[in-house]
Amino acid sequence: MITLYGTQKSRALRVSWLLEELGIEWQFHFIDFAKGENRSESFLALNPSGKMPVLTDGDFVLTESAAIMRYLAEKYGQGHWLPAPGAQASGIHERWVSFVISELEQPLWNMGKHRFALPKEWRLEAMQNVAKWEFAQAAAIAEQWIPESGFVCGSEPMIADILLTQTLGWALGFEQSIGPKLSAYRDRVKDRPALAAALAKTAPK
Repeated sequence: MITLYGTQKSRALRVSWLLEELGIEWQFHFIDFAKGENRSESFLALNPSGKMPVLTDGDFVLTESAAIMRYLAEKYGQGHWLPAPGAQASGIHERWVSFVISELEQPLWNMGKHRFALPKEWRLEAMQNVAKWEFAQAAAIAEQWIPESGFVCGSEPMIADILLTQTLGWALGFEQSIGPKLSAYRDRVKDRPALAAALAKTAPK
C-alpha cells in the first residue's frame, strides 16, 4: 500500500493530485504540524528534516515532492505524465519543473517563511517586498512561456502542470498577480476531477 504523509496545504497536495490521476490505491496520513507531529521520532525516522511530503511504497521511503512525482509517473503512469525520454518535449518539461521549483515557488516560500514559518526573531519584514519583486520577475517569464491552450507540453497533462498549477494557487493566496495567460491556464487545469478528489481525501478530519 502506498501511504502519503503530509497536510493538504503543503506540497503533499501535488503528490495526492497525481496519485488520484494515476488511479492507484493509496492512503493519506495527516501530519499535524501545529502539534509538532513532524518532529516526532516516528516521522523523523522517515524524513530527518521533518518536512513534507513523504511517500512510502511498501518498504520504500521517498521524500521531495518532484522526485516522488517522477517516481510515481515512471512506475505507475503507463507512459503518461512524463514526455518520452530524449524528446524535445522532455527538455521543455524539465525546464518547467526546474523553473517552478527554483524560480516561482521559492519567493512564495520566502514570503511564507518570513510571515509564519520561521521563529519570530528571524522574520524580516523587508523580505516581503524582495520576494514579491522576485516572483513578479519569474511570473513574467512564465507568462511568455505558457501556451494559449492545452498544457505545458501539448495536449496531455504532465507532472509540471500539477506543480505549476499548485504554485500559481499559492501565488494567488499570497495576493500576488499573475498574467492573463497564466490565469486562464490555471483555470482550465485546476478543474480536473482528480484535484477535487485529492482535496476531499486530504481534508482535515
